[in-house]
Amino acid sequence: MIVRRNRRKQTVSFDERLQMAAKEARQAAQSLPQGAEREDLLKKARQAEAARRINGWLMSRGLRPPA
Repeated sequence: MIVRRNRRKQTVSFDERLQMAAKEARQAAQSLPQGAEREDLLKKARQAEAARRINGWLMSRGLRPPA
């Protein structure tokens, strides 16, 4: 049995998708009262922002491979 991967051509960069995910999570959290669901959305937004910073660091030209 051959398993085929679902391949898609991304039209929006990874960085932009992370930025949109963080923005959408923050907007959704604003409409909720204090509670676990709101905290989960804010956590998701922080994680997307952290992933964006890490991705930017990994893609920087100053990064050198180990010798």
